[in-house]
Amino acid sequence: MTKLFNKWLRRIHRWIAIPTALLIFFRLILEAVGNPAVLELWEKWDKLPSILMLFMAITGSYLYLLPYIVKGQRKKRLQESSN
Repeated sequence: MTKLFNKWLRRIHRWIAIPTALLIFFRLILEAVGNPAVLELWEKWDKLPSILMLFMAITGSYLYLLPYIVKGQRKKRLQESSN
């Protein structure tokens, strides 16, 4: 992958983390308050934190493995240039 892609993916991953954390905290507050009207409204948005967490897991896994991927590519390039 290109450095530009990695840079933007890292930036997107960071910015998705903020609303995800806020939505999870908001959900905990809603559970504590227990207002049925607000909980009914939340049911429409209930899947959003899960989708954001799934996206964060996928991008986070890629970012975690990125140094190993680059190391493998570098080693492969060195072997090809020495032949």
